[in-house]
Amino acid sequence: MSVLVYAENWDGKFKKATFELVSYAAKVAEMLGTSVSAVSIGNVTDDELSLLGNFGAAKILKVENANLNVLDNQVYTDILAQVARAEGAQAVVIAHNNTGKALASRLSVRLKAAVGAGLIQLPVSTDPFTVYKKVFSGKAFARVVLKTDIKILTLMQNSFELVEGENSASVVSFPVEAGSPKTLIKDVQKQTGKILLTDAEIVVSGGRGMKSPDNWGVIEELAGVLGAATACSRPVSDEGWRPHEEHTGQTGKIIAPNLYIAAGISGAIQHMAGISSSKYIVAINTDADAPVFEYADYGVVGDALKVLPAFTAAVKEAKSK
Repeated sequence: MSVLVYAENWDGKFKKATFELVSYAAKVAEMLGTSVSAVSIGNVTDDELSLLGNFGAAKILKVENANLNVLDNQVYTDILAQVARAEGAQAVVIAHNNTGKALASRLSVRLKAAVGAGLIQLPVSTDPFTVYKKVFSGKAFARVVLKTDIKILTLMQNSFELVEGENSASVVSFPVEAGSPKTLIKDVQKQTGKILLTDAEIVVSGGRGMKSPDNWGVIEELAGVLGAATACSRPVSDEGWRPHEEHTGQTGKIIAPNLYIAAGISGAIQHMAGISSSKYIVAINTDADAPVFEYADYGVVGDALKVLPAFTAAVKEAKSK
């Protein structure tokens, strides 16, 4: 018996989100009185794989095949199902990102397993197995009982602290019967020169309160000083002020940075649903009654075009000391 965690890699490297996932799985395994097995699909070096042991994985299963370097939901689901059965997994832990959401639903059918989706903390109890999650776009919380023998848990990013040690883990190859990928990749274009929204620890975002695309310089300057990514609300991207890949919200990118700075954003429920998992939210708006202040940990009633330059100057001064 074990807790199985899918350790997603990006070009053969793991990111913080994967280590967070393994740390979470280790605590779930502790609650269940078992150990963690991590499965990696694709070409990843043993040195990189061994890093998973530092975050609680007791065994690391590597699945390598020339056909597996590109994600194919059907093929990856087959592999994870094979590994879960072989390991006698009581729970399968997956990231609550685009990949994880695609895999969790398929895996649920394959393993006849209940899904606890978008979790933000450890299970409330293991008997019955009860998980805790946000519902209604973050306006409420629910406790959900999972009654199947195998449980699938998808964890929201930045919902669990990294727990790092110096644990050793065995790395072993796991032979699988993998079908041919149904997806054909003809071209790959990667964004360069800026921090990806989904990876950013800090995000500076602007809305229509910025008044014009010509005023975005103050957001970009603050982001540069903080080492942050830039984002925007849907109306801004719809107007063509900013590229659509910067659009955050229920219909855009769903993110969970440590700090989200919302400048000139009113706080529509669709937008807040995509960023409500941020650890800290700072809102800047001229309207003291703007809905965004209901979500904000810190709020500034004022013109973002005046507040942001002052904020940037204060950060520069603090860094110079």
